[in-house]
Amino acid sequence: MKKIFFTAATMFALLHSFAQTAADTAGFKSRKLKVEEINLVSSYYNQNGNNAAVTGGIGTEKLTDIANVFDVKLIKYDNKYRKHSFDLELGIDHYTSASSDRIDLKANSSASSADTRIYPSINWSIENEKKRKTFGLGVSSSTEFDYQSFGANINFAKKTKNKNGEFTAKVQAYLDQVSLVLPIELRVNSGGYGKNNYPKVARNTFAASISYSQIINEKLNIMFIADAVQQNGYLSLPFHRVYFYDSTVHQEKLPSSRFKIPLGFRANYFLGDKFIIKTYYRFYKDDWGITAHTANIESPIKITPFISVSPFYRYYTQTAAKYFGAYKTHSIQDQYYTSNYDMSNFSSSFMGAGIRLAPPTGVFGLKHLSM
Repeated sequence: MKKIFFTAATMFALLHSFAQTAADTAGFKSRKLKVEEINLVSSYYNQNGNNAAVTGGIGTEKLTDIANVFDVKLIKYDNKYRKHSFDLELGIDHYTSASSDRIDLKANSSASSADTRIYPSINWSIENEKKRKTFGLGVSSSTEFDYQSFGANINFAKKTKNKNGEFTAKVQAYLDQVSLVLPIELRVNSGGYGKNNYPKVARNTFAASISYSQIINEKLNIMFIADAVQQNGYLSLPFHRVYFYDSTVHQEKLPSSRFKIPLGFRANYFLGDKFIIKTYYRFYKDDWGITAHTANIESPIKITPFISVSPFYRYYTQTAAKYFGAYKTHSIQDQYYTSNYDMSNFSSSFMGAGIRLAPPTGVFGLKHLSM
């Protein structure tokens, strides 16, 4: 499979109307809500391949996606000098998918050939700098034609006495509704289907995460991460076909429960003022039979005080889920079955580079555009 991914990010620092006063610089912490930063991230993604799950593990996987995320960060201090942070985010993705368009094999083009996803979120946190504690809450949603998701999270962080270490815990829940958009030949009563008229089923995800970061010395800092994820409900994708060895076509069928355990380790080493080595390793295992390893290395290089380049490389490998089978390999004796190659045995390499520009006079001379 060939993939091309491009991301552009900009950061706006509002320097005039939200500038600090002389009292701020003297140590006074403003109690007024003010803008800390505004970020805009845009990306373009292009993919091609020949193992589409919509057509039973064969056929085009051509897909393009244009994503935009607008993010505003606000801060204020209350009368107890606790820092309140508000993060308001709005994301809008638009994609075209040749494989999704094959939900109806006879159509030249259908509504499933393209879709738009909208995903707003609001996060709030309160930090007590004296007690070195932070508590936060957040809510989010994601909407597209055949999927609706509502999420909520609670997080807590506590720094060590010398502030060189920090423990973080987070709990998340996502309550989703999946529209049963079946392949057209498997619809028993096609007359009952139409726009916004598909049956819906539930899919719920609950996740708990803990991490601990530690500054070892002025050059090295590390982090340990552990997650536990439980999913329940309808975990298949309704429009994924599975062709049995006798050429009959069926709808993907997977268990209604899945438990995942990812464990991660991160280490950053500073080789001086111009070089940083960032490494990351993750081990993953679930009760569907997938075991995976991810190794990532990134090395930001500061060319000038205002320009840096960050080449990176990631290697990923996984075993196949016990329910996976290629085109025409499943049989009626199988209790569960899928031909989705995301659950197959495979390895991948991902490489690229980022370029960061932060001129002191602002990008293109615009002081509000800082990075």
